[in-house]
Amino acid sequence: MPNETKNLAKHIGRPVVLSPKQGFWKSLGPGLVTGAADDDPSGIATYSQTGSQYGFKLLWLAAFSFPLMAVVQEMCARVGMVTGRGLAANIRLHFSKWVLYSCVALLFFANSFNIGADLGAMAKAVQLFAPALSFSFLIIFFAGLCLLLEIFISYRKYAKVLKWLTVALLAYIFSAFFIHFDAKAVLSYALLPHLSFNKDEIFLICGILGTTISPYLFFWQTSQEVEEEILEGRTNIKQRALASDEEIKKMRKDVWSGMFFSNLIMFFIILTCAATLFSHGVTDIKTASEAATALKPFAGPYAFYLFGLGIIGTGLLAIPVLAGSAAYALAETEKWKEGLYRKFKQAHAFYGVIIASTLLGLAMNFTKLDPIKALIYAAVLNGLVSPIILVLVVKMSGNKKIMGERKNGPVAKAAGWVITATMAVVGLATLVILFMPK
Repeated sequence: MPNETKNLAKHIGRPVVLSPKQGFWKSLGPGLVTGAADDDPSGIATYSQTGSQYGFKLLWLAAFSFPLMAVVQEMCARVGMVTGRGLAANIRLHFSKWVLYSCVALLFFANSFNIGADLGAMAKAVQLFAPALSFSFLIIFFAGLCLLLEIFISYRKYAKVLKWLTVALLAYIFSAFFIHFDAKAVLSYALLPHLSFNKDEIFLICGILGTTISPYLFFWQTSQEVEEEILEGRTNIKQRALASDEEIKKMRKDVWSGMFFSNLIMFFIILTCAATLFSHGVTDIKTASEAATALKPFAGPYAFYLFGLGIIGTGLLAIPVLAGSAAYALAETEKWKEGLYRKFKQAHAFYGVIIASTLLGLAMNFTKLDPIKALIYAAVLNGLVSPIILVLVVKMSGNKKIMGERKNGPVAKAAGWVITATMAVVGLATLVILFMPK
């Protein structure tokens, strides 16, 4: 595209739409990063447990959760593109304050808890390769590195860093090349649901859905669509609320590709652990690093290294997304200046939330909280919070006064409520299990 055309597009406040010749990879952005960030160390631990405890039995959840996740994230993306505001800002405008503050408080603490679990998992993963390194040093190092990247690198460069970090997830696909499995059995379990309805299985399913359809992804996706518009020169609400058919189409391709990638990784992690650990009777896996270690005798050193490196890469991707989504939500709630496109001196409070959330997660690792339980409970906590925020997302994205002609169609509306009901039922079942006397 000639420079004159680019300049004209920026001048009139419309983003430059990539031509097909510029490639599929360049057309991907917030959707890919959001989907990949979903496979954080907490998610990897949950998927590893699923494969080691139940074999191929729950493989179908990857295909089941893909459209649910994609529909929700597309709704969030449309809300951001059409309103020019983040999710919390829209909740503030259209719902009562107690709803807003409840959602933001739940998000902040759930994200901080998740950050702590992810930092611990990354440190344990490094110790697989360098056991002499101190756990305390490693979690402080990773927390500092994530803060450094998120605060002091320009959004244009930082978005590229996050995008390339998604490549780390390919490790989980490659690791499957080093194992043997029954293809017919995999296909059967991948396509047909298998359920026993016992307590442990329901609890784990809630964890899977919670780590897949997570509240922090809703806030991040919406705000990143706004950031992308600002990056293209649309610096005020009127300019940002001009999403064209071509832009919506491009966003949809990005979101559905990102969510497919996310669920594909889930599928391969469950498959790898099922074909190796479960088949050899190793069913007590609790963390991602334990899964990597247990894989070594059965899948060889390459699978071990790939699995371990994947934990580190996904943590570097997910922690900034977790802290950033909490910062967007709180800043939009309090009407602070916000956005990763701003420098630190321009948005002290916004970056202060990122720092506070990361440090709170860091501090969690110096308490007596069991890091093994932290990982699975972080996923389950997300599963309990999700239906609350989903109700707001579906209502806003289906409201013509807010979305105009971009509101949910009949199919999207029905799908949104089905997803919300599914998450609510799973969340309630989990609460019953947690408080049910043994």
